[in-house]
Amino acid sequence: MTAKPAAAAARATVYGYPRQGQNRELKKAVEGYWKGHVTADALRETAAGLRRSHWRQLADAGIHEVPTGDFSYYDHVLDTSVMVGTVPARHREAFDADALDGYFAMARGTQDVAPLEMTKWFDTNYHYLVPELGPDTVFSADSTQQVAELKEALALGHTPRPVIVGPLTYLLLAKPAPGVAADFEPLTLLDRLLPVYADVLADLHAAGAAWVQLDEPALVQDRTPAELNAAARAYRELGAVTDRPKLLVASYFDRLGDALKVLAASPVEGLALDFTDSGAANLDDLAAVGGLPGKRLVAGVVDGRNIWINDYQKSLATLGTLLGLAGRVDVAASCSLLHVPLDATAERDIDPQIRRWLAFARQKTTEIATLARGLAQGTDTIAAELAANRADLASRAGSPLTRDPAVRARTAAVTDADGRRSPSYAERSAAQRAHLGLPVLPTTTIGSFPQTDELRLARAALRAGRIDAAGYEERIKDEIREVISFQEKTGVDVLVHGEPERNDMVQYFAEQLTGYVATRHGWVQSYGTRYVRPPVLAGDISRPEPMTVRWTTYAQAQTSRPVKGMLTGPVTMLAWSFVRDDQPLGDTARQMALALRDEVNDLEAAGTSVIQVDEPALRETLPLRAADHAAYLAWATESFRLTTSGVRPDTQIHTHMCYAEFGDIVQAIDDLDADVISLEAARSHMQVADELAAHGYPREAGPGVWDIHSPRIPSSDEAAALLRKGLDAIPAERLWVNPDCGLKTRGWPETRASLENLVIAAREVRAEWTADNG
Repeated sequence: MTAKPAAAAARATVYGYPRQGQNRELKKAVEGYWKGHVTADALRETAAGLRRSHWRQLADAGIHEVPTGDFSYYDHVLDTSVMVGTVPARHREAFDADALDGYFAMARGTQDVAPLEMTKWFDTNYHYLVPELGPDTVFSADSTQQVAELKEALALGHTPRPVIVGPLTYLLLAKPAPGVAADFEPLTLLDRLLPVYADVLADLHAAGAAWVQLDEPALVQDRTPAELNAAARAYRELGAVTDRPKLLVASYFDRLGDALKVLAASPVEGLALDFTDSGAANLDDLAAVGGLPGKRLVAGVVDGRNIWINDYQKSLATLGTLLGLAGRVDVAASCSLLHVPLDATAERDIDPQIRRWLAFARQKTTEIATLARGLAQGTDTIAAELAANRADLASRAGSPLTRDPAVRARTAAVTDADGRRSPSYAERSAAQRAHLGLPVLPTTTIGSFPQTDELRLARAALRAGRIDAAGYEERIKDEIREVISFQEKTGVDVLVHGEPERNDMVQYFAEQLTGYVATRHGWVQSYGTRYVRPPVLAGDISRPEPMTVRWTTYAQAQTSRPVKGMLTGPVTMLAWSFVRDDQPLGDTARQMALALRDEVNDLEAAGTSVIQVDEPALRETLPLRAADHAAYLAWATESFRLTTSGVRPDTQIHTHMCYAEFGDIVQAIDDLDADVISLEAARSHMQVADELAAHGYPREAGPGVWDIHSPRIPSSDEAAALLRKGLDAIPAERLWVNPDCGLKTRGWPETRASLENLVIAAREVRAEWTADNG
């Protein structure tokens, strides 16, 4: 097969690339800067070196046009806030004194000022810093970072395309600033913001940009007619700017839907669309609007969010269809490669048979370049690659590693009754109160305690053989005793063992379940300098033996107070893994639920009276389109109930969620039928407590009173004020006192002080309530 003439111009590109470097050099440099060990100049040089390396890797792989502006010290939405001048007043003094320190103050806060709120980037596990806007917001253009990175790439001989969060997405992700009416709509500021974007575009044009990419993933969500009209106005006005580069508007994570017609009719020169499974409908939608005659189409045919190899024949068929729908078709991943690890060839410990099925960022760039070459020059030029790809796909499809008949038989036998707990919550609650004997406003933590350098070194020493298993276990026992002792002395009511043996809340379990493969270098940014290694789920799931019972039982033996058993829930186990794509996700969730159900039952049998099954990803995994919500929530809530419904009435089931918008899934939270839920609430000023109250949520809840993603130590007065606000929404008999999330990322000094203040606040408000209620 030879290339069609219309395909000859096809080129390879990507929307963005992992920031951290092969050995997480960026994380180490930024954290070194925070600690005073790395100078600002040294941090900037590390960042510049990483950008040079990334662009070179892309160019060497055959990527013709490289992204700039996608690199960030912390978060690209925060970078956009700097670009448009929306530094909050509380951070302005620090920002004006030192832009780098002010930038990090916005991200992390200081002891004196709170950071910006942080939440999930659409349905990913990446967190962004939420812009704070109000009717008095004044925008101003500062394109320093965007222009500097463009010039860096040009000087190195690359063809760069600056990438910027688009104006619609920026405003739709923003929230009213503190003190601004809750019903304020940031989108009303669009006319004020567009001239700032025009100024930035002019600066980039003057610096040599031929194209600029404006990311508008918010347009793949359900949008009102008014919001679509705003999109039309925005791109009509930006398209009319004469002193600008060509504009490529990018969407991803789902179909563009009604917004496709709006953008296709606008004067922008190109669109970038997702054509993987999540955005497959874009193909038919594009044909329905008459295509993009005379415009550039960047076709995201390589999955930018998962790590399985591409099906070249399927992608080439899609690209071939698209050739008739646009003036030019280029090849790309479906979204930024920020969401996948850097290089699969570094994973020497993975079974070679499985490794051939994997494509991390570097492998995906090769796939993109190969597809672009096949499209432009004909498939005969990539015959060897096509043959190897067919063999790799066949290897996975026929591998016994992916299927376990016993697991499949067990899941097929599940009935509706298996996922229903009995008796009712009211009866269970009475039994639990009698059994546990907790005070009103009981205190607890979410699960993890600081993972100290000593713990990490001990784990590394065990892997390297410098200490044996017995020596490592003694270190874990010492840590558990210390954590239990501290909580008892502080006055915490329901304790945790601190999870010192766990490297990560998903990976720890994945390493003990069948079907999973763990990576050693598969780091992916979650937020700021927090990187995780999502395990790879390649086959059917079962639990060969208990995973947490030993350490939970050991901790309980150190105290007479209840110690929570801690598990990661089925939805989160999938959401924070690279999940298999060869069967419905609901089927995989049911397998996971049954494996975790065995663990829950074993914990109870060993004497654990409180068991927490964390589901922070329940909201994160919610599909972006409302039409898809019901089907997802049905299997997601069923999998949680299947995990937890086999226990006695007096065993209290907790769950935990954090850093997402929960208002639109309150009914699903209710449907979980957990006895207690703890949620992030400190940065959002108890918004979720009001949402639970508005729904009439009937169970117990612990909206967090301590923001653990900031190094700030909240005073007892601050925690008490939040707790009183929580009491305005939730009765004291059903209100718990806890941090927003686990304490793994915090240091011991701030943990001690903050938790002591939390307990003081609980006692103070408890005394007030007792005085008022007899």
